[in-house]
Amino acid sequence: MSGTRITDQQVRLYMSKRKHHSQEVAAAKAGISVRTARRIECDASLPSQKPRQSWRTRTDPFVDVWDSEVVPLLRNAPHLMGITILRKLQDDHPDRYPDSMRRTLERRIRQWRALEGPTREVFFPQEHQPGVRALSDFTDMSKLCVTIGGAPFAHRLYHFVLAFSRWEYANVVEGGESFEALAAGLQNALWQAGGCPLEHRSDSLSAAFKNLREQEDFTTRYAALLDHYGMQGTRNNRGMGHENGSVESSHRYLKEAIDQALMLRGHRDFAERGAYDEFIREVVMRRNRRNAAAFRIERERLQVLPERRTTDFVEEEALVTRCSTFNVRGILYSAPSRLIGHRLKVRLYADRLDCFLSSALVHSTARASRAADNRHALDYRHFIESLKRKPQAFRGLAIRDALFPRDAYRRTWESLEAQLTQRQACKIIVGLLELAGHHGVEAVLAQRLDVLLDAGQLPELKQLREEFAPRETVCPEVIVEMPPVAVYDALLGKVAA
Repeated sequence: MSGTRITDQQVRLYMSKRKHHSQEVAAAKAGISVRTARRIECDASLPSQKPRQSWRTRTDPFVDVWDSEVVPLLRNAPHLMGITILRKLQDDHPDRYPDSMRRTLERRIRQWRALEGPTREVFFPQEHQPGVRALSDFTDMSKLCVTIGGAPFAHRLYHFVLAFSRWEYANVVEGGESFEALAAGLQNALWQAGGCPLEHRSDSLSAAFKNLREQEDFTTRYAALLDHYGMQGTRNNRGMGHENGSVESSHRYLKEAIDQALMLRGHRDFAERGAYDEFIREVVMRRNRRNAAAFRIERERLQVLPERRTTDFVEEEALVTRCSTFNVRGILYSAPSRLIGHRLKVRLYADRLDCFLSSALVHSTARASRAADNRHALDYRHFIESLKRKPQAFRGLAIRDALFPRDAYRRTWESLEAQLTQRQACKIIVGLLELAGHHGVEAVLAQRLDVLLDAGQLPELKQLREEFAPRETVCPEVIVEMPPVAVYDALLGKVAA
């Protein structure tokens, strides 16, 4: 083959095959060309016995500018790319250095860096001991294009890996890399693994490290979390992701496994968040089966878990306004109207908010992400009763767009507003929201509204109520006739006889 040096083994194989085959067949079996075979037969010495060619076969095209222009550029900026230097040479010397010379220049630069270039970073492979180190990190999943109920699902994964056995745990996180997400994911992983390593390593998570201080240290909450499980916290240097390589490299393989499982599944849509969580859990379990033997060794070296989990939430206070809303970390949530005027103690978990009045849990809702453009997390069910009394308030409501549970309801409102009077439009949309929320038909009603709108029709509220609202059934009147007491005396007499 042109450009490939033949080996001693190929020459010996050719000479052996040549005894019983033609020159063409023997050359093919040895993996060489017929021209090379003819040359071998003229000179049967082995390639290792021949002197290597050390001279150039053509004139170096960069000989005039190498020492005067290229080398000074490389010494001043050693990381300049070959294409960048070639573009500069083309500007300084028009029509002299075509693009076809790029590979020649890159080979010269590579050789110069090996002989005179700056020192390069050395990577030190590590030998991990069982039960010593675990690593945590978050990874973005947007490229997988997962949808929940047809809507794009922006999320990331919390990823935990034991360095020795490569046993891993992952869970879905909506929102940012918060302390609540880190604490919940880490504790889930430790309790699923059945023990604690001696060291927990992460990158520069703001949830764990005070990155704005000159002398960086753990946050108070993260330090308490490590103390509870008896682990030592470490981190890699900033910008050195390879130092956290045991989990960084696993990100790619885990996401590839999830992507392949989605392809095998045939589509990337899930009916609900719980179904997607279960899907991720199954993918991780399949990957862990390959490391079962190593994990059994490491499991015996892990520290014993404490008696209970520690807190994986943050407490804040919020006042429920007269609009039946409260604000937590820049996001507006809704609450039942009976809580208006009360100050709630809100526990922020990674995935939900639990609201307490004194010590009683009075409200729980899913946690919204500050990364979303619309920082509203409102439940239209909390406003239905008040809107029924004042339906025309819906048209000018400041938070109106955040009340639509699905896009079909928003489209319905736009059509109603355009074709009906304000009074009629507000009455119908409030009635539809009441029907969806109070009778549990939000999804099927949305499908029916889409069909009507696509057909150019407006919904008839009375007709939809008759179709979707549960009908009141009349219970039959049961008349029970009490027998006379003498009947019981007769029965007692028969028993005595």
